[in-house]
Amino acid sequence: MAATQLTSSPVTVSVRSLASLEGLRASSAKFGTLKLGTLKQSQFRSLVVRAASVVAPKYTSIKPLGDRVLVKIKEAEEKTMGGILLPSTAQSKPQEGEVVAVGEGRTIGKNKVDITVPTGAQIIYSKYAGTEVEFNDVKHLILKEDDIVGLLETEDIKDLKPLNDRVFIKVAEAEEKTAGGLLLTETTKEKPSIGTVIAVGPGTLDEEGKLQPLSISTGSTVLYSKYAGNDFKGKDGSNYIALRVSDVMAILS
Repeated sequence: MAATQLTSSPVTVSVRSLASLEGLRASSAKFGTLKLGTLKQSQFRSLVVRAASVVAPKYTSIKPLGDRVLVKIKEAEEKTMGGILLPSTAQSKPQEGEVVAVGEGRTIGKNKVDITVPTGAQIIYSKYAGTEVEFNDVKHLILKEDDIVGLLETEDIKDLKPLNDRVFIKVAEAEEKTAGGLLLTETTKEKPSIGTVIAVGPGTLDEEGKLQPLSISTGSTVLYSKYAGNDFKGKDGSNYIALRVSDVMAILS
């Protein structure tokens, strides 16, 4: 195993800063200077802070309840499309995964509403949704069905099938020049908020649990809230956004 070089300067640990910990007394313990040299990862593995809740090995399954689903998270891309290796800090947080278990659904009014997403489906979910858990050394996410943006039936995001009250839009290209003819750089181009709807979700559920279709159809050119939704980049370089229909402000014609 490769060794990791820690370049930090010597660290002095004061017992007074630890006096609030159970079993430590300032009068009975002494600490010197801790020097950090070349350590193997196995020697400081316990220092790693996990973002996910770790499920103990004695448990053999996780059963989501209600309208929740359990998703196996797809690992983050380690390379760019051009083959450049990305450091962990530059890897984008994954939003894709596979549904491995679903809850029993929910009750709206007097009607029982089942979860429509099947196990085995590849999905895209909202970036900051759900609770991350680590089960059998694999990262999973427990989230509500409503936090699923859509189904991914191919490896290209342009084929996303939005769910619930979401619409999927191909974003119009940003203006390359100002009105006076000045060429704009990538950093100065204004983020566009106009695009063409290429797919719509099945609709929303009313108070009785009945499906109400969306009022927007594919092919419509729309104006939407500038900072709403989830942004994606297609394999063809085009920009796409998935957002709720309530974030669409107008239809342009």
